[in-house]
This record gives sequence, C-alpha cells and structure tokens, in this order.
Amino acid sequence: MRTGRLKFLRQFACGLALLTLLITLLYAADRTLPRPFREYPGDEYQAARFPLPPDFDERTELVFARLMYPSIPDARFRHAGWDWTQGRSSWTNDYPRADRHFLEAVRRLTRLHVRSVEQPVSLDDPFDVYNYPWLYAVFVGEWDLTDAQAHTLREYLLRGGFLMCDDFWGSRDWTIFENSMKRIFPNRAVVEIPDSDPIFHTVYDLENRYQVPGEWGVRTGVPFRNDGYVAHWRGIYDDKGRLMVAISFNSDLGDSWEWADDPEYPEEYSALGIRIGVNYIVYSMTH
Repeated sequence: MRTGRLKFLRQFACGLALLTLLITLLYAADRTLPRPFREYPGDEYQAARFPLPPDFDERTELVFARLMYPSIPDARFRHAGWDWTQGRSSWTNDYPRADRHFLEAVRRLTRLHVRSVEQPVSLDDPFDVYNYPWLYAVFVGEWDLTDAQAHTLREYLLRGGFLMCDDFWGSRDWTIFENSMKRIFPNRAVVEIPDSDPIFHTVYDLENRYQVPGEWGVRTGVPFRNDGYVAHWRGIYDDKGRLMVAISFNSDLGDSWEWADDPEYPEEYSALGIRIGVNYIVYSMTH
C-alpha cells in the first residue's frame, strides 16, 4: 500500500510540475505579445480628438511606436497633478496628429505595410518594446528615465532596435537629454552622422539638410528655441557600425509631420521632415 501511495504522490508531483510549467509558458507568451492599441489624451488642443482611421487595429508588418517616459519636475509639457502614464505629458507633444500624418506618408511613399495609427510604449513593461523595431521619442529635453527604463532601452537597442529622438533645443535641453542617455549608454559617444551614412540614402538622398522649425517658429518668425540656432543630425552606433539612435537636435520634425496639411506651414519643411522620417524608418527595418 505504501508503494502505491508513493507512486501516486510521484505522479501527482509530476503533474503539478507540468501544470506549473504550462501556466508559466502561457503567461510568458502573453506578456511578449504586442499590447492592443490604446490612446491617451494629448497636450495640444489639436490632438484632443483626432478621428481613428477605420483600419486602426489592422495587423501589419510595422507599427510606429511612440516612447512614453517620465518628465523632469519643471517640464513645460508636464500638467500639474497628471500622471505621465496617463498622457498629457512631454511624450505626447504633437500626439497623435503628427504620428498619423506621418504614417499616411509612409504608406503612400513606401511599400512598407504600416499600421495607420501609432502605439504608445512604456519601458516599465520590459517585454512590450521588443515588438517594435522603430521607437520615436519627442521633446527629450524633458525626459527623465529611471535606471530600470534605461536598462530596458539599452537592451532593446543592442538587440537591434532603433530610437529616433526629436524636437529639443539648445544647451539646456541637450544637458537634460544627456543625463538620461548616459544612463542608457554610459560609454558610447554621441557623434555627428556623416552625410555619407546609409541612413541618409535608404530611400532619399539627403545630404542637403536644413533646420526644420515647428509651426510656432513659422508663426512667430523665430525658427529656434533657447540657443538652438543650428540644426544637428547626431547619433549613436553599435559595435558593428549600425546606427541605433538617430538624434534630430534643434529641429522639430514632429511639427513638420503634424502641420503637413496646413497651407500656412511651408511645404519645404514638411518635405524634408517626412523624407528624413521615411529614411529613418526604412533604415530601422533593414539594418
């Protein structure tokens, strides 16, 4: 009888272990699946209600991922008492109008099968970001990544991910940007991207680039913020020469996407901003 009981207990223990393994695998698989589309309140009145396209939940080969992040305490786009994980923060600048206008252009100008809407992605979820080869971060002169978020972003980039940073201006913004970037890559230098780099030639040849002001710069006649007088196209490379981070400093490409359909916003700015974005997104899919 004791032998039969021991046999039963061994079988029960094996069955329990298999069940535990199955539950663990199912849980892990669920966490690595892309999250459903979600939408947050934006910080601009134009973004308060931007109609969803009818194919917003289409399954595609590429989704435009917009980085969610916590802001510095005195951020311009940090609304009092508002949790950055709920929107209306620095990361929602130009959101979602810029993203959806740009995606219209990508669908028209390339053969990429791109979803018509963006996907906000939080690094507090250490799995979700790996579903997206392209990650866009705006107003990074106000970001303040935690050490855990920096670690996740570093792993994402080293494993083949691509980050585009945009719309920050002058020495103060650069210092704040660097504070978080050094948490991501403490030993990798930010360099000027040479005109010959493939990222400027994936679809369009873009040796002749110029500063792209936001709508605010066109309206006020002052095409820069702070002391950000000169546009720079900077980046961070991995050990094999792949550009992991492309930095649009002292330009506002997001506005050039957002206002592309406005007759008062100059076509020359949207033309360059969209072409740079197209090159970057195609580069992220091919390198």
